[in-house]
Amino acid sequence: MTRLKVSDCLSPNHGPRSEPARIDMLVLHYTGMKTAAAALERLCDPASRVSAHYVVEENGVIWRLVPDRRRAFHAGVSCWEGESDLNSVSIGIEIVNPGHEWGYRRFPEAQMASVEQLCRDLLSHHPIPPYRVVGHSDIAPERKSDPGELFDWASLARAGIGIWPPEGTPVPDFVVDPARSLDDLAAIGYCIAAGPQAAALVGFQRRFRPACCDGRLDVGTARRLSEVRAAFAASRAARGRTRYSSRSSVC
Repeated sequence: MTRLKVSDCLSPNHGPRSEPARIDMLVLHYTGMKTAAAALERLCDPASRVSAHYVVEENGVIWRLVPDRRRAFHAGVSCWEGESDLNSVSIGIEIVNPGHEWGYRRFPEAQMASVEQLCRDLLSHHPIPPYRVVGHSDIAPERKSDPGELFDWASLARAGIGIWPPEGTPVPDFVVDPARSLDDLAAIGYCIAAGPQAAALVGFQRRFRPACCDGRLDVGTARRLSEVRAAFAASRAARGRTRYSSRSSVC
């Protein structure tokens, strides 16, 4: 594997993690600004009070802004699996893209290759399980849409980063059960009690059903919710077995 190349562009915007410190979550963003230079300037401006641990440019260049051990200011008001202080437990990666406001576009191959390499490196150093690799729109769907429906989550999952279950064969007699679908959203990790349910559905669609991001609970979305819930449950169960086996071997 090519050695990870990271350049420093240190931001003053960081603080201590909560005690006891833990890093078990990875949050992917897009910058949503016209240029990489503008994004770096804002993330390093002490007046902005925002930052991330890393920035990945469209040409694949990776910048480190905040050391992993420190708390960066990237998640904002957010929630996942009932937890709200996500800056304390996460690493944030900003991926350069103008976003929906300035001409949203696909993420270049060189950029995605660097994102994958950076994520793999981070996962090798921190105990971040697949079900806690998320997008900003997963943890703050009522106010954020990044990294968006053009981001290639499937390719990252094939590299062992995050979760992307294959889409199953449509079931002719599949019945949409709104209560069950909301339960699926919550079981995956979305904090549906913290904001509008339609926003959470859009966040889910941007991540797992990018061809349709209208917030409607149709048959395709309900079926996809069921598939994703099963995949997340399997990932959590596997994580539990790994932890149990690890403890047993030590004893």
